Amino acid sequence: MGALIFGVTGFGAALVTIPLATHLVPLKFALALFVLADLACALRIGFENPRRALRDEWVRLAPTLLLGVFILAFGVYSLLPHRQMAAISVRWAWLAGLAGGITSTLFGAGGPPYAIYLSHRGLTKEQFRATMGFATLTSISLRASAFLLTGLLLDPRVWWAALAVVPAALFGISVARRLFLKISRETLLRAVSLMLLASGSSLVWRALG
Repeated sequence: MGALIFGVTGFGAALVTIPLATHLVPLKFALALFVLADLACALRIGFENPRRALRDEWVRLAPTLLLGVFILAFGVYSLLPHRQMAAISVRWAWLAGLAGGITSTLFGAGGPPYAIYLSHRGLTKEQFRATMGFATLTSISLRASAFLLTGLLLDPRVWWAALAVVPAALFGISVARRLFLKISRETLLRAVSLMLLASGSSLVWRALG
């Protein structure tokens, strides 16, 4: 289900996979497992049609995305027990990148800020999906690195579970690609709007809960 959503809109898998998975496994396990599935999906989309991606848009998003993930990952690392170590203008891309980096690290869902920004840049549906693919690939790769450094990806059970989850996710991406080719730009943007609504509702629910 998460891969189908990701395959059409370029983001949003975590909004489905993480809440459902936490009914079956601990949150830390779910985050570690699905960062691997999301990474596989992002690689599949990001390199599916790279010529459609707008490099300028991706470059504007990437720097503050890096900063946001680094700051949050360092904060998480500092809180974890470890051995003490020695002492719509394009300008909005910077805010979108920073916000995406923060929400990606905190909630495992960095796509909404990128989607809000890119959906207001007048891109074709192919450009939107391809550029989202590169933005989420960058974000998820950094999140996976942060999880590796903090130990969440060092659990062998995560990798065993990934052997089943990742192929299923890639199959979902293939199905979603066929659906994506049939829909119009307007339908895609409506789907993005629905995912943003679901994302906002999910974050509010988490905050209130």
